[in-house]
Amino acid sequence: MRQLRQHPAPLVEVGLMLYPDCQTGMVHGITDLFDIAGRFAVDHGRAPVRVSHWRLRDGGGFARCYDSHPGEPAGNSPAVLIAPGSLHKLLEAEEVAPYARWLLDRHAQGAVLASNCGGAFALAATGLLAGRPATTHWYFAEEFKARFPDVRLEADRMVIDDGDIVTAGGLMAWTDLGLRIVERLLGPSVMMETARFLLIDPAGREQRNYASFAPKLTHGDEAILKVQHWLQSKEGRVNGVGDMAREAGLEERTFQRRFKAATAMTPVEYVQHIRVGKARELLEFTRRTVDQIAWSVGYEDAAAFRKLFHRITGLSPNEYRQRFAVPQPLAEVA
Repeated sequence: MRQLRQHPAPLVEVGLMLYPDCQTGMVHGITDLFDIAGRFAVDHGRAPVRVSHWRLRDGGGFARCYDSHPGEPAGNSPAVLIAPGSLHKLLEAEEVAPYARWLLDRHAQGAVLASNCGGAFALAATGLLAGRPATTHWYFAEEFKARFPDVRLEADRMVIDDGDIVTAGGLMAWTDLGLRIVERLLGPSVMMETARFLLIDPAGREQRNYASFAPKLTHGDEAILKVQHWLQSKEGRVNGVGDMAREAGLEERTFQRRFKAATAMTPVEYVQHIRVGKARELLEFTRRTVDQIAWSVGYEDAAAFRKLFHRITGLSPNEYRQRFAVPQPLAEVA
């Protein structure tokens, strides 16, 4: 692995939100992981990842307390913001408020939020996980359900990538989380090189080579970002572009123009990617038939669904299931 050389593009920043008793091993480990990935990225002619640590100041507000690239101009917000887990105690309801407010504000500005282990409690305190799938350490599962009954907790999952929010399970799941973020930011080749260098098993991640959907959220158009978050929460189950335009508070033609400019996709294409993403999850983790899955993600015509799935992933639904289905003892039986 060669030394860092002059990078050709602006740095993408990943931030870690520190709090009392958070897991320092994870914080330093994932910082090293991104440093290694950045070196491979430079070998591919891409910019490395900037890693920052953020701490709550005594007077309120958050400030960087570590910056991997202190000589670079400081941006206003990381593109990805991670809440680490804890070895000792969870953030209690009475102390989590400033952390949740900051996460919520960063999310509203387009940051992807992520958590590892008990960090999911901070994410859930924002209210953004209501009605959505998430995972945390199995040890905390019952307490999480009691505190956040409106979250669809799937504690048997290692990583759940739900577009604008990514959650990872156990204490060492930060390695899986880190590789997932590397893949989203730097691509599958850099992710695989990083995994090999760190001797981390990348098994089960090959599906990311098949057009995993990573929505663009940092475009700065608040009306469109609001619709993106709304679509993700509804898993793409909307009646049409008119519904989206009303959610944005825009005239339909204006909405379509601004949506395409912000996301590089038409609203219909965007919804298709969300639905196929949900279908991939069902193919991996359930035994439902392809027709049942097509119906559950919003397609009455199973043949049309199969054609769309193949166009986006490069595989038929059955081929995808053969390659990436979770072994049956762990899979959900529908």
